[in-house]
Amino acid sequence: MSETPSSSWMLIAVQADLERLIRTLRSQPAIAVDTESNSLYAYHERVCLIQISVPGLDYIVDPLAELDPAPLGDIFADPGIQKVFHAAEQDIAGLKRDFGFSFANLFDTMRAARILGWPRVGLADLLQERFGVYTNKRFQRHNWGQRPLSPEALAYAALDTRYLLPLRDIQVRELVQRGRMRHATETFDRLPRTPPAVLHYGPQAFWRVRDVYLLDDRERAILWQLYLWRDRVARDQNRPPFRVMSDEVMVRLVRVRPHTPAELTTKGRLPEPLIRRYGQAILEAIRRGERGTAPSPPCLRPPEDAAERYQALRMWRRRVAEARGVDPDAILPSTVLWALAERAPQTMHDLEEMDDLGPWARETWGPEIIEVLRQCTEENPQEEVT
Repeated sequence: MSETPSSSWMLIAVQADLERLIRTLRSQPAIAVDTESNSLYAYHERVCLIQISVPGLDYIVDPLAELDPAPLGDIFADPGIQKVFHAAEQDIAGLKRDFGFSFANLFDTMRAARILGWPRVGLADLLQERFGVYTNKRFQRHNWGQRPLSPEALAYAALDTRYLLPLRDIQVRELVQRGRMRHATETFDRLPRTPPAVLHYGPQAFWRVRDVYLLDDRERAILWQLYLWRDRVARDQNRPPFRVMSDEVMVRLVRVRPHTPAELTTKGRLPEPLIRRYGQAILEAIRRGERGTAPSPPCLRPPEDAAERYQALRMWRRRVAEARGVDPDAILPSTVLWALAERAPQTMHDLEEMDDLGPWARETWGPEIIEVLRQCTEENPQEEVT
């Protein structure tokens, strides 16, 4: 293990050090966890650091070094050790994607802050408000995939977990005092079901381009060809596509439709280095789009009756959140509202068969949810099928 002067973090970059860390973690009732990825700098995002804190010491595991992080899987899956995250879903999704880890016994300090109705829930804000600690914003968009990492960058990464355990203790006391602990526990119990992260790029992501639905068929066909070209370049260079060309620039090219290198400058307003490197390929993509077609849009519209039930549940959630003094998503996440809208449970027994709601949520809000759904059914009766 290596330790920098006047710091309490230790960099774990070899297997023997990781094994010693695992032995330390097995004796802990709770550990704080965070990850850093290179999503802003790579086409194929990966977890680049795993930060773990216990009282008095911060560890930074380097999964890009010559070690196998697999032994951490037993720690994350151990229900006897609580894992404390801040905004856990992205970390869990990345760890599942890269290492196949599973999780049990989680606490999320951001979700706890939302359930408590704290006005600011970002980690930097909470560290400043609760502990008088200021983070260095210079590292917020750092490339965590580069090596070596500076001591300053590693010290910044260690701060992401150093105060999570004492922050959890503050939140637990307030959750208990305000009678919201069961609500928080059931919220945390949903987190291990977070699916592995998926690639945000590739042809399947075309319909997420900004303004794609505002284009006509011909413009969309041109955008499709520009999108495929950009994705190929980004993949070959292992760069995020937006670092090759932004959505905004692609849509502008679609609308002005340049046909010569000069028009890439006058109409497209592209910088000269981009034209020198990619100008011919961009013009060829535009020509292909003018002759071709775009893929059919995905069917994203839910059944009309389910959409109406979802909107009614959203209105109910907003009223409950206002009365409780919290943001609406602190009551139930939208994914749960959609599950309720699609299945339309009519009785408490129906609710018990849904994994999306725990016992506390069913007891607290079950009758109200059923009443909202019943009113939707009465207002929009379905014709009987004979």
